Amino acid sequence: MHKPKTINELLKTGGQRLTSLVSQTRQRNVALKHVRAALPGELAAVVVSAGIDRGVLTVGVAGSAWAARLRYATDILRERVGDAAGIAILGVRIKVVPPR
Repeated sequence: MHKPKTINELLKTGGQRLTSLVSQTRQRNVALKHVRAALPGELAAVVVSAGIDRGVLTVGVAGSAWAARLRYATDILRERVGDAAGIAILGVRIKVVPPR
């Protein structure tokens, strides 16, 4: 019987789907860092996810009140995250995500 592979081994030797998933996860983590860096402390703390797809920045926050406040910062996000990522952000979507 073969010894099961660890998660790290699977990620290193994974197929195309797994490699793509790892790449997407890294890109989303970078986007999240850029978004948090672009916002004041209390707003940055409630951002739980971020991603950029075809020029649209999607930001997930932990509550509708925070989402409403964040909507006032979309111009700042578009400019700062676009500059940091080196791409044009054409639009920003704010989503309320359930707590983990």
